[in-house]
Amino acid sequence: MKSLGILETGTPPDGPKAIYGDYPAMFRELLGPERFAYRTYGVDCGDLPASPTDCDAWLITGSSAGVYEPHAWIEPLKQFLRDARGAAPMIGVCFGHQIMAEAFGGQVIKSPKGWGVGLQTYGLATPTPWIDPVSGFSVAGSHQDQVVVQPPGSRVLAGNDFCPFGMLAYEDHPSISLQLHPEFSPDYASALIETRRGSRYTDEQADRALESLKKPNDRLAVGDWMIRFLERPRGDLRAS
Repeated sequence: MKSLGILETGTPPDGPKAIYGDYPAMFRELLGPERFAYRTYGVDCGDLPASPTDCDAWLITGSSAGVYEPHAWIEPLKQFLRDARGAAPMIGVCFGHQIMAEAFGGQVIKSPKGWGVGLQTYGLATPTPWIDPVSGFSVAGSHQDQVVVQPPGSRVLAGNDFCPFGMLAYEDHPSISLQLHPEFSPDYASALIETRRGSRYTDEQADRALESLKKPNDRLAVGDWMIRFLERPRGDLRAS
């Protein structure tokens, strides 16, 4: 059984967290509680792994923090990702997607386009063996920050007009990242929106996002893609 280190970079609001659990719990549920040997590191509290080889692969969670903010744990995490480059596969989700891009030479900003919240649909850019041959997929999103400069050595796997660099593959180390949240169930995504209504989202934005989450989503399919990526043979260093 492969070990998967979950680099926890944030936590849900207290109300939804009490019902749906923390982000590592959501990922364990999405990927299968018994599929990997999971280890969680609270990197936002200064708990980084001792070595990039401590686990067979790494997963970086979402966070309410911005990668450009002066938190004490941001730069050490970037350096850990650079050190892990080529040592173990990585998957980044939302904040994880953004901090991988920053660590590997891209740029992330608070986008003037505003919030992408609710069900978001990405078109697939190029065929990839471990991704089902579909034209696109729909998964919950919740972000204002986004990648605006593509990192060198990366390839765009999916995106849309709002978020062109929505899913990236790094060809030289194998790693992938996704701006959306396949770990969010529709119920959790809805609860999160309600906690942010009136602070981050207007009533109109919240209502529109909640309505979108009633539509079918592809979160479980994307979870399967992540599993296929992580379960490739140890010597397969391709991200494509």
